[in-house]
Amino acid sequence: MLRKSGFIALLCGLGLACLSGCQAASGNISSTVSEGTESFAAETEQRVQTGIIAEQILKGETGEIHYSFYLPEEYDSSREYPLMMTMPGYDRMWFGEESSGSNLDWRGFLCWTELPEDMIVVSAQLTDWGETSARQAVELTEYFIEHYAVDENRVYTAGYSAGGETMSQAVSLRPDLYAAYLHGASQWDGAFAPLAREGVAVYIFMAEDDEYYGSQRARDAYDGLYQAYADEGWSEEEIDSVLRIQTPDAEWFAERGISGNYHGGGNVVFEEPSVLHWILSHSKGVSS
Repeated sequence: MLRKSGFIALLCGLGLACLSGCQAASGNISSTVSEGTESFAAETEQRVQTGIIAEQILKGETGEIHYSFYLPEEYDSSREYPLMMTMPGYDRMWFGEESSGSNLDWRGFLCWTELPEDMIVVSAQLTDWGETSARQAVELTEYFIEHYAVDENRVYTAGYSAGGETMSQAVSLRPDLYAAYLHGASQWDGAFAPLAREGVAVYIFMAEDDEYYGSQRARDAYDGLYQAYADEGWSEEEIDSVLRIQTPDAEWFAERGISGNYHGGGNVVFEEPSVLHWILSHSKGVSS
């Protein structure tokens, strides 16, 4: 039998060992590289850390994907949150380490984090605006759906300029993933029919005097999508519930303090609450 003093010493030793183990398990684990097979510890850290989490890397099937994201301060993995995937324009894409994080002050990312409704927001820095970037956008979307508490009926996306070229392709590749898409100051490079088959809602925004693309490309995209919905048997009223176009003139921009550079000024769409709420009013299989 152990003497009383020995027994107490044994208990103290066990207690210290337990305390040490618990402290190690709850320590701060930091990692900027996320993989599909990442460790449980890294996943746990990502779920716990909230606010803006900057300059992450997903090692995907198509190569490294650079991104930053936002988790609500009260993020709870037992709940489900809307997911917004945002793609900035050319000047905020990935051009090497010197460009890392250049998307963090973009209003197309931050505006969604400031809304009353808690949501997960992702902003990617891709390297092109072609098929590779489109597949990376899809892969990043799937990663967040798999690893975070996402309401799969409320996955949204927004693309501006080059990011819009990317997302018009990504949404047409996987329309089953997205409930609604904000296509800002960009040309449409994807197909139309896949979106109509899945009932994806689309809001097209382009300045009437956009210096880079011209507003006719926005009208062409609207007409193509409209016809695709009509071919699926949608009525005019039903199409109007999921398809919008806005091509404001110089006076509209002047009212918002913008004169000239209407392509760059197209970012003002992210300051329009009615547009943001229209996007978020849609769910998969349910029109507003």
